[in-house]
Amino acid sequence: QLQLVESGGGLVQPGGSLRLACAASGFTLDYYAIGWFRQAPGKEREGVSCISASDGVTYYADSVKGRFTISRDNAKNTGYLQMNSLKPEDTAVYYCAVVDYPDAVEHMCVMTLTNYWGQGTQVTVSS
Repeated sequence: QLQLVESGGGLVQPGGSLRLACAASGFTLDYYAIGWFRQAPGKEREGVSCISASDGVTYYADSVKGRFTISRDNAKNTGYLQMNSLKPEDTAVYYCAVVDYPDAVEHMCVMTLTNYWGQGTQVTVSS
């Protein structure tokens, strides 16, 4: 069974950090671009950051540039999103997703081009 499972969400104070993980099972991530998306209450889902399958090309939304870092470990079949300097406006449910276009980084994030989704993990930034 193909599955993506996010972990690492939680409650953090403004300025704090969290590291999200996206573990894949039932298939290998080697040939998939990985993306992180988020959806805040009352807002549309947006692409936060995406990474290509093998050459490390990345895309970041303007709102997270310089604060978030996407990475992947194909040996562990896992993707990551390191989130630093968190702001209250980063509060949302964060989802990971994959697409079988290995290099479609910007398309994945901007057009929500995906094949599979995880169930989401809540990130709350509040004092």
